[in-house]
Amino acid sequence: MPDILMIVVIICSLSFDYINGFHDTANAIATSVSTRALTPRRAVWLAAGLNLLGALYSTGVAKTIGGDIVKSAHLVNEHTIISAMLGAICWNLLTWWFGIPSSSSHALIGGIIGAVMISKGSEALNIEGILKIVGSLIFSPVIAMITGLIIMIALFWIFGRMAPAKLNFRFKKMQVLSAAMMSFSHGSNDAQKAMGIITLALVSSGYLPTFEVPFWVKLAAATAMGCGTAAGGWRIIRTMGGKIFKLEPITGFAADVNSSLVIFGATLLHLPVSTTHVVSGSIMGIGSAKRIHAVRWGVAQQMVMAWVLTIPSTAVVSAIIYKLITVIFL
Repeated sequence: MPDILMIVVIICSLSFDYINGFHDTANAIATSVSTRALTPRRAVWLAAGLNLLGALYSTGVAKTIGGDIVKSAHLVNEHTIISAMLGAICWNLLTWWFGIPSSSSHALIGGIIGAVMISKGSEALNIEGILKIVGSLIFSPVIAMITGLIIMIALFWIFGRMAPAKLNFRFKKMQVLSAAMMSFSHGSNDAQKAMGIITLALVSSGYLPTFEVPFWVKLAAATAMGCGTAAGGWRIIRTMGGKIFKLEPITGFAADVNSSLVIFGATLLHLPVSTTHVVSGSIMGIGSAKRIHAVRWGVAQQMVMAWVLTIPSTAVVSAIIYKLITVIFL
């Protein structure tokens, strides 16, 4: 029987996955909702179902999260992991409340770093692995912006002579497919982060001999992500869907397809990325292809500030939570 602390770890991890689901729902459906290709209710349920299926796809990202941040699973315990998860959850709820599309991935990485540093010191951190993860988080939105610009220029070149009304009608239908692609890729990358944390805790506590994600962990994380997505995240949907760049069906389609390819490519490489960053980068690149001044760079600047602050902020919050836990319970 798992002990009480292990149960708390699992609850915290699945809660993070649930919050990640409604926090990042906008990543998958904001474009299709803003262009009215899908009603909000249908878009949310489409995203929920395909997020769940995507989460069951593989465990490569989970192994990266669980194995590349700390040097050994045995250097952390349940108190450390609980502190990390609570720090990430607090940041996600704060940014959700203010409608800021920050990165759940950054929050999780920052939470783990802060909790491990305060409990075991910086020597317990796998610096090489952290740099690889941070590199994927930094470069993925840049890649998405560049590829988004290229895809949008190509679409303008191919369909530029078509009547706008006819063009929008066709791409509005195609947005259902692109939203499905985006939802599946989102689940394939984001849900694995909670899987990695739960498996890390199971290995560190001796419940598992090696870092292999059990099926029940995959199913639980996938279900939590799907349920969270079904709850919706309307505050962030408004930001992603219209405040960065006014989307049309063709630009919304391009943003979804580009984002899904970048995210799924990262999943195949076992690299965690921020779906929020990737989608935001795609929208900025696609908006720039139409007209550089069409992008509301002021909103984009606010988002970048939130991204920069996320890792140090969650690291500090997680460290404080760890200290409180040790004072109260140890």
